[in-house]
Amino acid sequence: GPRRSIVSRLTMSEGFAYSANRSFTEQIILEIPQPFANHNGGSIAFGPDGYLYIGLGDGGSQNDPVGNGQNLKTLLGSILRIDVDRQTGDLPYGIPVDNPFVDQVNARPEIYAYGFRNVWQLSFDSTTGDLWAADVGQDRYEEINRILPGGNYGWSIKEGTLPFGNQAVQENTATLLHDPVWQYDRHQGRSITGGFVYR
Repeated sequence: GPRRSIVSRLTMSEGFAYSANRSFTEQIILEIPQPFANHNGGSIAFGPDGYLYIGLGDGGSQNDPVGNGQNLKTLLGSILRIDVDRQTGDLPYGIPVDNPFVDQVNARPEIYAYGFRNVWQLSFDSTTGDLWAADVGQDRYEEINRILPGGNYGWSIKEGTLPFGNQAVQENTATLLHDPVWQYDRHQGRSITGGFVYR
């Protein structure tokens, strides 16, 4: 079939071992077309608010050729926040009323934060409830971000804290860009995988 990312609900049944039968119980919640075979993200986590957070990459290739990282009209290059316990209109999921772009014209209401290249891992601090995301870089920097609602994390205007040079996107952006909390260059390690906050 077409290249895409799918978020599904599977119903578990009790027995010798817990199991989910995809053939009989799968309900597709969200289906996102993917233009390329890389940078598809894929990390999901339920937040302390009970909503599902979904990390998506920019859709792939190199240099964000379609400009998805800064495009609020697409779900790609973003962290989404949805309610899997209710529905909004004809959608098989709900849109939380306090999502940051819920009332913004030309923006997808599912988006919680954007400007990501490839969100490899996201997780919540169990003490503070803060959301953290590891974003895989392209040539220079791997980064860790503390995610704020509505935040723009810069890709593909910048990679880490440095300008990236996608001029067409740069000229069309007037929003504040959030720097990573921490970054490292490719001499220290390759693609960041992320993790969890421990004390």
